[in-house]
Amino acid sequence: MATFKTRLSQISKSNGKVILANDYDSSVKNLQNKTIQNIKKLNPYLCGIKLNFHLLLPLSAKDIIKINKTAHDYGLQTIADIKLNDIGNTNRVTTEHLWDLGFDAVIANPIMGLDSLKNLVKSSHKEQKGVITLCHMSAPEAKLSYDMEIKMGKKQQLYQLFLNWALAAKVDGIVVGATFPKIIQYCSKQAGKNLSIFSPGVGTQGGNAEEVEKKSSGRKAGKKSSGKKKKKLNAFMVAKEKARKAGADSFEYNDKTYVKFTMPTGMVAYRKKE
Repeated sequence: MATFKTRLSQISKSNGKVILANDYDSSVKNLQNKTIQNIKKLNPYLCGIKLNFHLLLPLSAKDIIKINKTAHDYGLQTIADIKLNDIGNTNRVTTEHLWDLGFDAVIANPIMGLDSLKNLVKSSHKEQKGVITLCHMSAPEAKLSYDMEIKMGKKQQLYQLFLNWALAAKVDGIVVGATFPKIIQYCSKQAGKNLSIFSPGVGTQGGNAEEVEKKSSGRKAGKKSSGKKKKKLNAFMVAKEKARKAGADSFEYNDKTYVKFTMPTGMVAYRKKE
């Protein structure tokens, strides 16, 4: 089986670079059905889906396995956003359960320490699974901690240390909130092609997708730019992009009508008219 980074890269070539943060409020009922409906409706515009801790807790193992299977049926990658942070044995057992549930990657908190992070990456990569670590979160209050100045050999901010650890541990990517574009720019320059940058916070939290792409030299919504020449778009994608740039409510392709809608991330997309 290909690595998580390869699988994500392959699907993003045809579907784009958006990962859906399927983070419903606790008051929402029928979480499994709503999540599966999102996958079925939005899969042409996604390369993956992220399920947060508070969404996973009310679900059974059977529910989660069904969600992951549905996502995989449409070629999407699934990420368990549990911000894993514990001793080595706990991290290992936790990820073993996540892989059994069908997840492709886990989001972890590097505060666990560099050695524990390296062990987590090693065991996960052995199973062809991915590890994404926090670098700087998107919430406004995150600035108080991630911008904190620390001294470990030299003075630096906490997110800079987390970036260095991510590179040293060879994680698959880092989380840098779309609400902090200048930090995305810094991390992009430092990481080069070694890390994918996943930027939550577009839409509801105020992050701007175009600004993120500009600051990250082509990176967007969790998949890094390969640096290679862009592939020519197929006829459908050309028609869709033309409609999107024109602000059209719909467009025609192969005798079918595609109508505009807004994704939960705030991005405009088109789907076939029922």
